Amino acid sequence: MQIPIKVHTSPPLQAWGVTVLRVIIGLVFLVHGLQKLFVTGMTGVAGFMTQTGVPLPMTAAVVVTAIEVVCGLALIAGFLTRWAAIPLAIEMLVAGAVVHWSAGFFLPNGYEFALTLLASCAALSLLGPGVYALDNILPIEEAPATGPTRAGATKAA
Repeated sequence: MQIPIKVHTSPPLQAWGVTVLRVIIGLVFLVHGLQKLFVTGMTGVAGFMTQTGVPLPMTAAVVVTAIEVVCGLALIAGFLTRWAAIPLAIEMLVAGAVVHWSAGFFLPNGYEFALTLLASCAALSLLGPGVYALDNILPIEEAPATGPTRAGATKAA
C-alpha cells in the first residue's frame, strides 16, 4: 500500500531555504571566529595549531580567525556569498582532514560537524545567497552563464 504524499516546492520557498542556511552557517562561523579572537586568543589558537602539526601556527591562527569572522559576516549579510563560502569550505576540509579524521565520524572529536559545514559552504557557493541578501541589492555583476544550454538555445531560436 502506498501513501500518496505530495510535496510541492516552489522557487520562492527554495530561495528562503537557502537564505536560512546562509544566515545560520554565517552565524556559526562568526561566533567561532569571535571565540578564537576574544576567548581563546591568538596565542591559544596557535598553541592548538602547534599541537596538531600545522605549519606556521601563529599565521594559521590569524588567517583562520580572519576567515571565520570576515566570511561569517559576509554570509550573514549575503555579501559576495559564493566567494565567501569558498575559503570557509576549504578551512573545513583542512580541519576535517588534519584535526578530526583520526577520531572517526562522530562527535565530540570526529569530523561530522566539519563535514556538515563543508557541505553547507559548498552548497552556498553553488546556489548563491537566496533572498534578502546584499548580493541582490548591490550592483555586482554576475558572470554570464556559458555552455550549450544558454548559448545553444540562443543560436537555435
